[in-house]
Amino acid sequence: MSLESLDEYQSVFNCSLVVVEVAGNRREISMPVTRLLIAGWAARDQSAAEAHIRELEALGVPRPQKTPDFYHLSRSLLTTAPEIEVMGHDSTGEVECVLFSSGGELFVGVGSDHTDRRAELWGITLAKQLCAKPISPEVWNYRDVVSHWDELVLRSYAISDRGRILYQEGEASLLFPPLELMDVYNRRYGCAPASDTAMFCGTVPALEPIYWADVFCIELYDPVLNRRLTHQYRVRPLAVEGAYAMLPAGVVVTGTGT
Repeated sequence: MSLESLDEYQSVFNCSLVVVEVAGNRREISMPVTRLLIAGWAARDQSAAEAHIRELEALGVPRPQKTPDFYHLSRSLLTTAPEIEVMGHDSTGEVECVLFSSGGELFVGVGSDHTDRRAELWGITLAKQLCAKPISPEVWNYRDVVSHWDELVLRSYAISDRGRILYQEGEASLLFPPLELMDVYNRRYGCAPASDTAMFCGTVPALEPIYWADVFCIELYDPVLNRRLTHQYRVRPLAVEGAYAMLPAGVVVTGTGT
């Protein structure tokens, strides 16, 4: 069955968001989402992406078939809640720009592609589907930032018994622009992402080895308009029983992530 034919069977899933205008005006919207996409291996420097793929491959993480890659996940994973629940202590967050398309308009928010690193050894889609995808409750109009997109800065902070530590930082110029990702998707699947799509647009390198955080903070900073989108969430680990507890420990590496 084609991706297009699936659309007619999809129910409506809505995200309640607040659009923040350049002038500071705010308006609430109900953002319908019919498809959630995660763009992986989205570095513009594909030689850097290839080096990281080889690093992960040596540790048992399956090589993606193509880069950038796109993972289709459940829309219900999207959340603006201040807490998520995960299995054990093997998951970590990744800060990403999130592009929303709806009714002919584009909006950008900031999100975390929280991923189960232990399950990543068995499949990246599985590892991503196992975790909620926190997003900022506020978004900007994409038209307000597209002219200086490459100057936007992504940051994340990990809070644990080590304190509050800058975990990721990098400009959007390190990654494919969102509309280029949409074009790659279009050419690969023979159709543009459907209207009412939410797409995570790739992450920036971690500044140190990946590790568990009790609280994860994400930020998208616009130095031109001097404003930022932020969100933070607590990560609540659930007790692990059964077969999952028998799996080997997950991957702990530095790099651009998936």
